[in-house]
Amino acid sequence: MTVPAQASGPHGPASGGGGVAPGASKALAVALFTVFLDILGFGIIIPIQPFYAESFGASEAVVTLIGASFSFMQFLFAPFWGRLSDRVGRRPIILSSIAFTIVGHALFASAGSLWMLLGARMLVGFGSANFGAAQAVIADTTTGANRARGMGLFGAAFGVGFIIGPAVGGTLGQISPEAPAWASAGLAVANLLFAFRFLPETHPPERRGLGSKGPWLPILELPRARLFPNAMRLLIATGIVITAQGLAEQVLSLMVERVWVLPAHGGISTTVGHKEAAGMTAICLIGVGLVAAIVQGGLLGRLQRKYGERRLVVVGSLIAAVGIGLYPVVAALGSFPLFVANGGIFAAGVGLMTPSLSGFLSRSVPNAEQGRWLGMAQSLGALGRTLGPAFSGLLFSVAHALPFVIASALMLVTFVVALRLGAVKDWGGSAHGA
Repeated sequence: MTVPAQASGPHGPASGGGGVAPGASKALAVALFTVFLDILGFGIIIPIQPFYAESFGASEAVVTLIGASFSFMQFLFAPFWGRLSDRVGRRPIILSSIAFTIVGHALFASAGSLWMLLGARMLVGFGSANFGAAQAVIADTTTGANRARGMGLFGAAFGVGFIIGPAVGGTLGQISPEAPAWASAGLAVANLLFAFRFLPETHPPERRGLGSKGPWLPILELPRARLFPNAMRLLIATGIVITAQGLAEQVLSLMVERVWVLPAHGGISTTVGHKEAAGMTAICLIGVGLVAAIVQGGLLGRLQRKYGERRLVVVGSLIAAVGIGLYPVVAALGSFPLFVANGGIFAAGVGLMTPSLSGFLSRSVPNAEQGRWLGMAQSLGALGRTLGPAFSGLLFSVAHALPFVIASALMLVTFVVALRLGAVKDWGGSAHGA
């Protein structure tokens, strides 16, 4: 099988010199804006989802199940969307998947029962599993030298969406529990119209279908990654990193409540205390999102060109391990500003590491299989977002520091895996990534 050396843009191969092809900048910009709108719509739901579910009589376990079901659907179907985009093109897959999110958000807003609420969230998760196809657009329209910056911008779009989304959702939730869900549905409609009008096809017909067959269940295809140098290690590292993030992030609000809010309210959990804890947690997450967006959107490209993706994964995983491990230490000191600042350390590490993992992976597999393996990475990430939250609360109930300690240890495992990564050879001849 002969595969072009450079990733193709909408009008042909990407140009040399670390840039993108003529017209490819447009495809890249549209893909990033599409991801931003998708994440914005998802983030809007976050503040009201637990309370909306409780209005239907959901227990705490069921509330968590609804959140986990979204990520579990992404785990199951991210490779499906990614592989399908390898076969039929990126544009129809992104458009079709956005359409599913429209229906899912509308059903969520108009749910008449708990089961309908659960089904609607699963449908949104199915449609939102298209990130592998979106990343494949980035891989199609960037050269190996410029790809990490593209993946960094992808991460920045995520970060900004997560910063703005919960703030908008919390505001709309003051109107009614359904208002944020209807807003998400409206954003999805705008997303579909925008992508339909402006998103070009970046995967030409002559490259479709190559290597696109295989089992749709992700785990069944994972052993095939051994065919490509570094790919298996990169996929495993991705799953570990996202699991660690899920472990830590899901109990930040509980840590804030236990350390700063409950003592101020005489140890009694109150509605006022819940609002206060939610506001303080939002400050923590906004700080994390801002630092991640700055690192991924502004610094990553220059750092990657100077140091290479492998080194950024090594350094990023070590910084993230330190940041997560310091959370319980800083909490014990009782300084909330220091707690927020420590989130910047965690965010800087993750901001360096996660897009570098994606960029390195995209250059470790054939161009014709970009959607498949980037979709696999998103699928394993979704599995991590399912497993991390599933266990974080239980670990926190045993000892408040335990989820952070385990998450930090997992980041150190990623550090060791990254040390064993070798240089990657682009599918056309030039070595990169040392």
